[in-house]
Amino acid sequence: MKKIIKEFKAFITRGNVVDLAVGMIIGAAFTAIVNALVNNIFKPLINWIPMGDISGLRTVLGTPVYLEEGVIDWANTNYIDWGAFLMAIVNFLLTAVVLFVLIKIINTVRSGMGGLKKDAEFMASLTAEEKASVGNKLNKKNLKLIKEQREQAAKAKAEQEAKEKAAAEAAKPTVEELLAQIRDLLQEQNK
Repeated sequence: MKKIIKEFKAFITRGNVVDLAVGMIIGAAFTAIVNALVNNIFKPLINWIPMGDISGLRTVLGTPVYLEEGVIDWANTNYIDWGAFLMAIVNFLLTAVVLFVLIKIINTVRSGMGGLKKDAEFMASLTAEEKASVGNKLNKKNLKLIKEQREQAAKAKAEQEAKEKAAAEAAKPTVEELLAQIRDLLQEQNK
């Protein structure tokens, strides 16, 4: 029994389960907000359009059951409720748009935090010479300047190394030159 309780405690305290529970609770609250928005704001606005009440968009299947003359008993009549279907579509689209906006905001905040972390790491890597070159003003503009200077220095170093490598390659004798030297050495030995 203690083992099961221990396993359950480990399962519940895992980050994924807690995140899922929080997501479900927020999702339920968010669904209530969206339903209230659709039913109390959008549905009346749609019903205000001259085409009539959207909740009245129904197709009766078969023969309707009447309570009295001209009044249909919807509880005992088979029908397709197009109005409820349209409201469900509006509800879904609104939920999707709002969730998209929320996720976009969260991702923007997360990427901003990542940028701050990168800036902090970059500031920690500054040399005393780089700090002295900008003085007391360690702002984004100065950090960008230092980054550009580092990139230019790295580019110049790479170009210099490429030139040195090309010069070393050019200084090496070609195959024909090596064969000519070997031929000359062999001729001298044969004399």
